[in-house]
Amino acid sequence: MHDHAHHRHGGNHLRPLVWGLVITFAFAIVEAVGGWLSGSLALLGDAGHMVTDSVSLALGAVAALLAQRPANRELSFGWGRAEVLAAMANAVFMLVIVIGIAIAAVDRLRSPQPVQGGMVMLIAAIGLLVNLAVAWVLHRGEQTLNIRGALLHVMGDLLGSVAALVAGAVIYFTGWTPIDPLLSVLICLLILASSVRLLRDAVDVLMERVPRELSLPVVGETLAAVDGVRSVHDLHIWRLDSSTVSLSAHIVVDDLVAWPSVLERLRQTLIKRFDIDHITLQPEPLHYDTTPVIDRVTLGG
Repeated sequence: MHDHAHHRHGGNHLRPLVWGLVITFAFAIVEAVGGWLSGSLALLGDAGHMVTDSVSLALGAVAALLAQRPANRELSFGWGRAEVLAAMANAVFMLVIVIGIAIAAVDRLRSPQPVQGGMVMLIAAIGLLVNLAVAWVLHRGEQTLNIRGALLHVMGDLLGSVAALVAGAVIYFTGWTPIDPLLSVLICLLILASSVRLLRDAVDVLMERVPRELSLPVVGETLAAVDGVRSVHDLHIWRLDSSTVSLSAHIVVDDLVAWPSVLERLRQTLIKRFDIDHITLQPEPLHYDTTPVIDRVTLGG
């Protein structure tokens, strides 16, 4: 039995990515120019972070378009994992940005330069509002891997705007310029954290890891407890793409004649309790079962 719904990443996924891209990239240019004119490394660092957000959103938009393409003879599962590849590319790009900003921060600590605190405060305050707007747009969209990753970046960018705002205020009122490169290092750490998490999630999908919110033994024990099921073996759970969780298993039943009703109970259990609806279950008669009575669930295989 193979039961699933084809998930297509259509307009509902694409629209928030496009709007977020337009808003974020436009202000990244403003912030980069402001950082260059004011001499603020923190502002330039935040602009760099916003550029990575823009790249993430652009890659996500392209992936969303590709994911709408139907399956074919070569790609029988379709193009859903295009967004996973996009997420990995974005994470690597962000790591490069982190290295660049960190090197610049060390150089700035060694050779301090004047910074126009007032301009930094003004642009950072506007950036804070822009990031709040983008976060709101993304939060309203379906939480695919791309949108989740982009939202994570924007929240880190929001904190980056706060850091730049603080740096501008400290410089404006005290003249202490080292605060600027120090806070740019903080922005680097924010970018690094979001990059590592996004890369981890993408690798999880490519490695077909059991989704972190699910427990393979718990799912197996739940299936084995369904009325009419004697045991479960060769159980596998993985993400087909960022929004589709797949499950396959061999189900040993007391009576193959009762399989249709047992199947429906299993299907409803997986959908309602674990939100899994891409399901492949193979029934087996009791006399084929080699699973010990004390172990009704055999994982993998």
